[in-house]
Parts: sequence; structure tokens; C-alpha cells
Amino acid sequence: MKYFTLNRRTLVTLMGAGALGLAHAQARVDTESVTLDVARQELESGKSLVIDIREPQEHASGVAPGMQLLPMRQLAARMGEVPNDPKRPVLLICNTQNRSSATLKYLREKGYTNVRFVQGGMSEWARRAWPMVKP
Repeated sequence: MKYFTLNRRTLVTLMGAGALGLAHAQARVDTESVTLDVARQELESGKSLVIDIREPQEHASGVAPGMQLLPMRQLAARMGEVPNDPKRPVLLICNTQNRSSATLKYLREKGYTNVRFVQGGMSEWARRAWPMVKP
């Protein structure tokens, strides 16, 4: 087996490249998602429209006040309800973030640039005992 060594300059260069790659990946994620704390703040301040894409039986367990209900299965038929205005940010939330992140990709393919998904979803919202109402 053959071994090689890295001099300090090469090691520092490689570490810096790795850090840049991580920063780039983080920046990409930031354009696709927001934390639950940010989503709540933007919902309550009216800065963003938050769309709950869970299905009706999931909505029955409770939704955050002010969220728009638009089940993922109905999205294609109700696209006109999703603003496509860069000045009107849209946040997508589901139960855990799996469907909302998939819906984000779908909307981006349709030309939406003002949409992000909420990390953690409504399950985390409920776990934190944040305000919820029955629809």
C-alpha cells in the first residue's frame, strides 16, 4: 500500500475548498427553505403567505391561524391561488417538509421564484405547542 503526505499549504487549500463547498450548499438551501421560527414570524407579520399543503384530514388536527389551506393533490387545479409575484413571498408547509420540498420543486419548474418550504413542518409546530385552530 502506498501512502502520501500533504504539505501544510495543500491541506489548508483543500480545507478551504471544502468550507467553500459547504457554504455554497448552505446558501442553496437558504434559497429553498426557511426555519420554522422565520415562517412563524413572516406569517404573523403578514410578510409571507404561508400555504398549508397537507390533506383535509390532516388540516382537521389543526392549522396555524392565517395559513391558507391548499391540499397538495389540488395544487395543479388551483395554481391561480399561488401568487407568482417576487414581492409576495410564499412559504409551503406540510407535516414534516417532505411534500412541501417536493411541491417547491414542482412550482420552481412552473416558473415560481418566490416560493420556499418550511423546515420541520406542522408536526414541529404542534410539538412546540404554538397556536393552532380547527379549520
